[in-house]
Formats: sequence, structure tokens, C-alpha cells
Amino acid sequence: MREDDSRQETEDSTNKAGHHGNPADLPVPEILPVLPLHGFVFFPGMGFPLNILHPASQKLIDEATLKDRLVAIVSHKEPAEEKQDRVDPEQLYRIGVLGYIHKLVKVKEGGGYHVLISAVKKLELVEFVQKEPYLTARVAVIPMEVEEDKEVEALVLNLRTQFKKLAEMVSLPTELVSTIESLSDPFYISYLVISQLNLTPVEEQEILEIQPGKALMHRTARELNKRVETAEMSQDIQKSIKEDTDQKQRDFFLRQQLNAIRKELGEDEENLDLKELRAKFAQTELPTEAKKTAEKELDRLARISPSSPEYTVSRTYLDWLLDLPWLTSTPDSLDIVKAQQVMDEDHYGLAEIKKRIIEFLAVRKLKQDMHGPILCFVGPPGVGKTSLGQSIARSMGRKFIRISLGGVRDEAEIRGHRRTYIGALPGRIIQSLRKAGANNPLFMLDEIDKLGMDFRGDPSSALLEVLDPEQNFTFADHYMEIPFDLSKVMFITTANLLDNIPGPLRDRMEVIELSGYTQDEKLNIAKRHLLPKQLEAHAISEDDLKMDDQAIRMVIRSYTREAGVRNLERKLAAICRGVAKEIVTGKTTTTLIDATNLATYLGPIQFFPETKARSWGPGLATGLAWTPVGGELLFIEVAKMKGKGNLTMTGKLGDVMKESATAALTYIRSHAKELGVDEAIFAKIDLHIHVPEGAIPKDGPSAGVAMVTALTSLLTGRTVSKDMAMTGEITLRGDVLPVGGIKEKVLAAVRAGIKEIVLPALNEKDVVEIPDNVKEDVRFHLVQDIKEALGLLLAKE
Repeated sequence: MREDDSRQETEDSTNKAGHHGNPADLPVPEILPVLPLHGFVFFPGMGFPLNILHPASQKLIDEATLKDRLVAIVSHKEPAEEKQDRVDPEQLYRIGVLGYIHKLVKVKEGGGYHVLISAVKKLELVEFVQKEPYLTARVAVIPMEVEEDKEVEALVLNLRTQFKKLAEMVSLPTELVSTIESLSDPFYISYLVISQLNLTPVEEQEILEIQPGKALMHRTARELNKRVETAEMSQDIQKSIKEDTDQKQRDFFLRQQLNAIRKELGEDEENLDLKELRAKFAQTELPTEAKKTAEKELDRLARISPSSPEYTVSRTYLDWLLDLPWLTSTPDSLDIVKAQQVMDEDHYGLAEIKKRIIEFLAVRKLKQDMHGPILCFVGPPGVGKTSLGQSIARSMGRKFIRISLGGVRDEAEIRGHRRTYIGALPGRIIQSLRKAGANNPLFMLDEIDKLGMDFRGDPSSALLEVLDPEQNFTFADHYMEIPFDLSKVMFITTANLLDNIPGPLRDRMEVIELSGYTQDEKLNIAKRHLLPKQLEAHAISEDDLKMDDQAIRMVIRSYTREAGVRNLERKLAAICRGVAKEIVTGKTTTTLIDATNLATYLGPIQFFPETKARSWGPGLATGLAWTPVGGELLFIEVAKMKGKGNLTMTGKLGDVMKESATAALTYIRSHAKELGVDEAIFAKIDLHIHVPEGAIPKDGPSAGVAMVTALTSLLTGRTVSKDMAMTGEITLRGDVLPVGGIKEKVLAAVRAGIKEIVLPALNEKDVVEIPDNVKEDVRFHLVQDIKEALGLLLAKE
């Protein structure tokens, strides 16, 4: 909590119901809502703030505030039953007070109320009227009247004198003495005195129920005299100790004195919180440095008053210190066969990642103290990066913790705040370890490429220590200030793009790329995982809905266009909803979904092969592009017109792509004779290169081959085959250089029905990684230079 956080919403009495003057003059309704108190007794004339946590009591306060602000306040007979869900009227005393709500403060965090209430009259609950949503009762006001005589005057004088004497001995506030002197009503004087004597709630309730004024005053005088005698005894003990004892004896007897006074007052010897913390400390296994810090903080806490703000700060710190799993680990499941089965059950494909995890488990089985790896899964959305982390944790038998880093800009989110700040807390790493209850969970740091940076620091720099196995065994959170060993934690990060991750942070991680799924992989994922999941989510059995492979392939090909499977799952959910509607309306037969009735549930086909939507001819070539969500076809169109040799480029092209177009034109002009192009034509025409889908920014050098091919096709009148696509960067000498994203580009080409692909020869290594079932459907041409590419791409006309 920072100092500028706003945590409360205040409703002042003058804002809601207006000012009513003296609450004691208000007429008392026959029926009042009943507010039960736990371990506390209200006396007439008193005003106290109360914490209202029970929902029924909060509703009572809300409705009373909107009316006359009057409530009946009574105490529980059994304070131990404070947390019960409902209040039994038999558990309440019948004598209480009439309370007036002066102020209501709603606490946003935790949902509680702070209410300032004063007790104005004594009353009796005659009969309970209702129990829900809160108690209401028929009440009768108990008059507080006493006949003035010499005995009453003497009792009042005795109470004032003895209370003043007690106040001087135990240092009560002087305002209380002044209040006693100013009061004239014997009832109010007695109740004020009783409230300062630290009696038990049972004794206080007994005194509240005393009705004759003289009897009340006599009982008050007896209790006050007992308290004065105890205070005098304390002073005598103190004087006797100071006479002839040395420092050690003095400390011993002072503690004995303190214990005797606490025993006389019915208090525990030590703060209950401190007792619990000491017991917890004795049972918790801590490293040496943490143990020393805990002992020091416990001794400090014992010397702090519970009412001091420092007490809460120290108490919270000890809670964190004792709750962290410093030496607690969960045993790793090193059964490689079982781990392989678990990952195969949860995910189809992803052979490279599964192989890496199995290798880690094998090494861990041989070397138990091996540091956890730092893996980074990079790929488009929807390919299963996050769910793969859950599967790995399950296969290893580790706790799984996911932390989303998207949009995090404050370094304190990682390292925590210093304890000097109000409401300081540890960072997310320490908080998650406490939640996990083990020092070796699997941490999934999601969207690490979305980290921000502003005046509050750079979170990515804070992660440098966390994600370095050579440093993170002494990770120090700003709040804890004690090194915590993170070397046993297995960190897995996810990202859509590597470019947005700072270099030093990227260098600490082992990058594993997850490319888009092939059509066959999507088919198997849909059959094994997505469709069963959606059937269960929509309460549909396999006997109600059956879907053949052809229909699923059609959904993949004609209704979705993505690298992952999220949209595929949405489409399957739409089919399940349609079938669920039919079942509800009375259909009892099995619904079979195939290519003929798919449109009934999903509507018209949304995506057609891109090549079929083009008017083919000279000046058009099919390039391949990589995007963060997978590969795409990139059509390059070229047109010529009369002019003076100018080149126009449109389609929201980036600087690098424009330079590729210029380089392509330069190559053609410098090799016009070899290509069969009239050199004189360039001075008579203007050329226009356009890349459709102009609203989408495009950049990169990989369209160089397609630029040269489209220009050459237009200038020579030779058409590029519509079944061929190409990618590669070109130089002014005509060399074809390698590019990235080959697998994604090839998958996009296959999805569009492309049969042949021209690639740079140096990208042969990337072709090896393409699944065999994909390579069966397409033919690859690996070229060294643009002349070789043009010989393949342009028809012999």
C-alpha cells in the first residue's frame, strides 16, 4: 500500500440523513434492528468506533443509516461463537442499549465497515420479531432515574474522589477526570467509571443489568475500590524493589510485578500474537541467516506496544519470514516414461520441447543438485505455450505458478518494496513462493516480451538476476532483505516475439521456438483435445454429436486462419452450441457433422485460397511473409504506364521493403539484356509496385525475389505460375540470401494450395525441420541466384 492509495469511502451523517440534533431526544420506535456485539459491552453515554464484518450486520447498518440511524445493541453470552454464520437469539442478552449511528466508513479492501456509534439509552429486548436478513426485536426503554438524597450525593462524591485517585496512579487521561467532574447524572457517572476498570464482559453485562440507581452506584464503588487497592499494591511493590536490589534482581522482580498485575486484571502474560509467532518459529526450519533475523525481530516485537504502527509492520514481516519455504521442497518425479506419457496426453506434437524436458529429467536423475534450466517458449498465440508449462509441472510432480508479466512497468513488482514504505510487500517472486509452499516450483513467466519500462524502473533488468542460475541462489527481495535460493526453481518464460526481449535477458534463456501447427496436427489436436473438451463444457455426450475428419479439416481450412488453435476451438464450441439447442428443442437422434451440413452451424465459408481470388497474368508474383501469428502469402503486383522512368510503391511498405524494390529494379536495369528486356523502355515508362492489403504495415527484405520476379514478368510478358511461391533476399549482383520463418511460410503456402516453393539454398537446413507430411505435398526448389530462380518461375513464352 502506498501513501497515495485511496482505500476508504466515507459517508458522513450530514450527507445521507441530515442532522437530527441530540440523539437522546429522538423518539424510539417500537421495533428496532438488533446489532450483536462480541466480547464487548456498551454503556449509555459511551461512543465507540466498531468494525462491522458480518454481511447481515452490514446490511443492518446500511438500512438503519437510511432511516433514523437507531439500532438496538446487545452483547453475546458466548464470545467464542463470534464467527458463526447466523445469530441465535437465545445466545444474546436481553438488556442492551439504544445506539445512534454518527458516522459510517466503508473499507474497500476487505469489504468491512467502520462505524461510530454512541449509546444514548438503556433498553430491553421484549420479543424478537424477525431473524432474516438480520435480527429485529420489539424493545422497551428502561428509565434511568434515581431519587436525589444524601446517600446519592455521598456515592457520587466517593466515585469522583476515588476515580481521580486512580487516574493519578495509573496515568489515565485527564480528560476522563474532567468528564466525571462535569457529569451530574449518577447513571452516566457510574457507567463511565465502570468502562475504565477493565472488567470482564460478563461482569460488565451484570452491572449494565442493575436497575436501581443506588444499587448500581454501590456496585461501581466496590469495583473502583478494588482497582485502587490493586494500584496501591503495585506502587508498594515498586517502592520495595527499588530499595536494595541490583539491576538483575530489579529486572526479575519487575517482571514478577508485571505478571502479578496482569493476573490480577485477568490478562495473559504475553501478547497472543507473540505467543503464536514464537510457537511458529520453534516449529519452522530456517537457514542460519533467516533464523538470526527472526530471533532479532521477535525480541524487537516484544518491546513494541501493540497499538504502535511499528507493531503491525514488524508482525507482517515475521509472518512473511516464517511462511516462506526456505528449506521445503517437493520431490521430483524422475520417471522418464511416465513424464513422456503425461506430456503426450496433454499435447500433440511438439517433439522438440518434449525431448528437451526428457533430457533435463534424465540429467537430473544422474545429478540431483543440478540447477533448473531457464527455457523460453517463443511462438504465435494459441500454440500451447502456457498449457505446456502446466503439463511439464504435472509430469515432474512440481507445483505450478504462473506470473503474467504483460504490462508490468514497476521494478518493485519483481523485487518488492522497502519496508520503510507504508503497506510494503515482497515482489511477485517471493509472494508466489509463499503461495506454492515449496522452494522448487515451476515458474511460468508469461508474456515476457510485453514488459514495460518507466520512471518506476526497468522490470526486465530486475529479472536478470532471477533468470541467471549463477546468481539467483542469493536472490534478495527488497522487502525480505535476506537472500533466498532460487536455483532449485525451474523457470519457463513465454513470448510471441524475441525482438522485444532485451539482449542480456535473452542471453540467459534457452530459446525453443514453437511454430504454427500443420493441418494434420490441428486435426489431431481437435479430435484428441479440443472437441472432447467442448463436448464436456456443453454437457453433450459423444452419442449426441459426431464429427468426421473431413468436416474438421474444412473448419481448419475454410473457417479459421491462424498459427494456433484458439479460433478452431471457438468454431467447435459454436457447433456444440448449435447441437445443444437442437437437443433442448427435442432432437433425440445423433447429429453427424460433415462437409455438407457444416455451414448450417458455422455459416458461409469465410476463407478461400488466396490464389483463386487473383486475376493471373504478367506482373503478379506470390511471395511469402512471416508475421507474429504465423505465415502469410504476399502478392506483389506491378503495373507500367507512360512516363519518365519513375518508380511508385504503395501498400504501406516499410523502408527495408522499399529498398528491396529499388534493388530489384536496379538489378533488372543492369541485366536487362540478359533478361530479354528492352533497355530503352525504362526512359519511356513509369512503374508502380503495389502490395495488396494496404492497411497492414509490411516490411523486411524477404520479398526481394518476388519483387524481381514480378518486375521481370511484366517487362517480358511472361506469366509466373500461380502454383509457385517464393521468398528470399536479393543483392545487386543477383545473389539470393537466406531469410527466417521458413516453416511458418511453408505452412501458409501449403494452406493456400501452393505446389512448388522457391527458397534460398542456404535455407536448406530449415527445410529439414518441416514435418514430413507437409513436405510430401509440396516441392522445394533451392536456388543460389536470381537467374536460377527466374528460370524456374517464369514460363517459357
